[in-house]
Amino acid sequence: MKKMITMFCLVGITLACNDKTSNASNVNSKTTYVAKDPDVERGLQLVANSDCLSCHKISEPMTGPSYKAIANKYQDNSENISSLVKKIIIGGSGVWGQVMMTPHPQVSKQDAETMVKYIFSLKDTK
Repeated sequence: MKKMITMFCLVGITLACNDKTSNASNVNSKTTYVAKDPDVERGLQLVANSDCLSCHKISEPMTGPSYKAIANKYQDNSENISSLVKKIIIGGSGVWGQVMMTPHPQVSKQDAETMVKYIFSLKDTK
């Protein structure tokens, strides 16, 4: 009986970890806005279908800073967008501590810009 329960648990964990669509619903359930901009919605999907959520959460720090913290730290301008796109693609460290941001060379510049647009959409309004 214990072996059967253990097997079901392992299968459930494996399926949960491999289900890319669950990331999208997890991201949607953790946000309080509804994306009205198609680019923001596309950015949400790009983030959800990548490995970003293994280091970042929407509202609280994890291995990396939260998306809201990133959005609130930077003004939404071309210089900051370019800097964050570069960080997504080639990685880096130093801004949020010494933990290295993993490079993502497979992400196109356009997709990285769309991801940044999504992140900036999480900025707190005052």
